[in-house]
Amino acid sequence: MPFTATVLTMFPEAFPGPLGVSLIGTAWREADLWRLETVDIRAFSNDKRGFLDDTPAGGGPGQVMKADVIASALQSVDVAGRPLLYMSARGRSLTQARVKAWASGPGVIVLCGRFEGVDQRVLDARGFEEISVGDAVLAGGEAAAMVAIEACVRLVPGVLGQAASLSEESFEDGLLEHPQYTRPRTFEGADIPEVLVSGDHKRVAAWRQQQREETTRERRPDLWSQHLANQQAKGPPTSGKPKKGR
Repeated sequence: MPFTATVLTMFPEAFPGPLGVSLIGTAWREADLWRLETVDIRAFSNDKRGFLDDTPAGGGPGQVMKADVIASALQSVDVAGRPLLYMSARGRSLTQARVKAWASGPGVIVLCGRFEGVDQRVLDARGFEEISVGDAVLAGGEAAAMVAIEACVRLVPGVLGQAASLSEESFEDGLLEHPQYTRPRTFEGADIPEVLVSGDHKRVAAWRQQQREETTRERRPDLWSQHLANQQAKGPPTSGKPKKGR
């Protein structure tokens, strides 16, 4: 069974969205390397008017999605050992490490909230993990769900077809990616850095590593601090041979 993403949402028509285009879309539509399913939460309302939300306990603005409706929607799905994710601004940050773990499994089940959110009791009772894609509030979980699913699916073997390029991307080793360039050699007076057209692969590799470190240090000091801590924990490299002087 290929990697399967099941989305519980009020708006199944929002999918596949960007998941249906380019190589990821081809891997889904034609190659069956991964699968996408949607479950319409509204179909599980026990209200004759189709309502699946109610006013917040304790008062306050907005509405809250009901626990029993969410539970019924989830019960219709074959969980099959897949993690349950709830896209939430207050959740733990989506990280490449989590994505890699999910991508190596049978798939994910993603709950998309709306209104003021979902009754906490069903999240606790069913073991949902709350996941955030950034420090910003969205109108619903659908866009965030697409981010999480795309991050997983692109790691599924065969979807992108270039395993080597994946290893050099941002977050794979704790550093951000180096800048990229292509032809034309000169654009509006700016040249491609000389080292990249030198043909010296060792110099190119060293330059890219330097760029990754500088970019990470400037833009993500939190990642840079963690990188330094990891390097310190590993200790100095040992080759078993004395270094030659210069």
